[in-house]
Amino acid sequence: MIKKVKKVETSLKGEITIPSDKSISHRAVMFSSIANGECTVRNFSSGADCHSTLKLFKELGVDIEFLDNKTLKIASNGKLTPNFTGVYPCGNSGTTMRLVSGILAGQNFSSTLIGDASLSRRPMKRIIEPLTQMGAKIESIEGHAPLIIRGRNLTGIDYTSKIASAQVKSCLLLAGLNAEGKTTVTEPYVSRNHTELMLDYLGADLTVNNTSVTVQKGALTARDIDVVGDISSAAFFIVMGLIVEGSDFVIKNVGLNPTRAGIIDVVKRMGGNIEILNETTISGEKVGDIRVLYTENLTSCEIEGNDIPRLIDELPVIAVLASQAEGETIVRNAEDLRNKESDRIKCLVSELTKIGIDITETADGFIVRGKTHIQGGAELETYHDHRLAMSFFVAGLIAEKEIVINGFEWTEISFPEFEALFNQLV
Repeated sequence: MIKKVKKVETSLKGEITIPSDKSISHRAVMFSSIANGECTVRNFSSGADCHSTLKLFKELGVDIEFLDNKTLKIASNGKLTPNFTGVYPCGNSGTTMRLVSGILAGQNFSSTLIGDASLSRRPMKRIIEPLTQMGAKIESIEGHAPLIIRGRNLTGIDYTSKIASAQVKSCLLLAGLNAEGKTTVTEPYVSRNHTELMLDYLGADLTVNNTSVTVQKGALTARDIDVVGDISSAAFFIVMGLIVEGSDFVIKNVGLNPTRAGIIDVVKRMGGNIEILNETTISGEKVGDIRVLYTENLTSCEIEGNDIPRLIDELPVIAVLASQAEGETIVRNAEDLRNKESDRIKCLVSELTKIGIDITETADGFIVRGKTHIQGGAELETYHDHRLAMSFFVAGLIAEKEIVINGFEWTEISFPEFEALFNQLV
């Protein structure tokens, strides 16, 4: 699908409600499927990745039904039963494949997890190696999907991860629920902690000590879960509001989990006009509304260290924001961007350069020099990457000439409501 984007001639005004958080939606289905009892999950994500998780657990015998298009009823006795093929598609969802591997590794049956072409290129050694240390038996193609998981008894381990990865941490904690003894995961920085919050909410024996999390074998108890809005989706609109002249609007129901809200901190460091309203807590997660206003005099900043796991998915659109800030914005320690749906560093730099943004690739990030008048007038590739597609759309809103985005359909994976919400603000 080709998408043409022209400079927006009006300011963005009004109010939008951001879609459901995908990370929490994934976990709501997974954790409720291995919990005892019946629960309701409200505001479930419409993104394709989350529906891959939902379909997979239906294939594992869990009773899941939609009460309406955003509300699920899930009933489980805490046990999974294999389908007749033993094969479970994960679509394009790395979250599904990595987290479910932790659940399936300790079952009493074998499973094969498969993905699409993009997912099959993404690294899985990061979960295979620690799961193997716990006693799991997993076969792969040089550390890539398909993954053949031969369920067996597991033993808890004390694992120190080289990277701050919520997917690795979550995989091992889920395996730990079904492993003898304690399982401890230590990270260099605290990655997003939706897993810890939800496991605690559902009654797991879990402790957190700085960058370490420990879980003991035990059952979960089903509870109703309300899914807050996705800050990584809100990020595109935050940047729009800051760079489209005259804009002033409110984004409703945004998750403000401190391990995810790095973009809020970066925007404030850059001098962005942003305000948090109506803060509260829902199902263990912080949530609130965000007011965004156009900011003419943004300034550059450095993004590194423990910033990175708190905004890893937002870095492509932050690059667009940085192009409108005076000075050099430097992103470091973000080498894991190379292992996403695309090599996001290489691809981002390649495509933004085409439209006149002064951006340079580094081994572990990029440097953006602003303030730039975005020229546009180019055809951009998305590399099957939804976040690149939407970041390019945002850049196109202030480009002097029309840009063309190839492969814009990939936005359906994470944010099918994206254009409709934009149109509400125009």
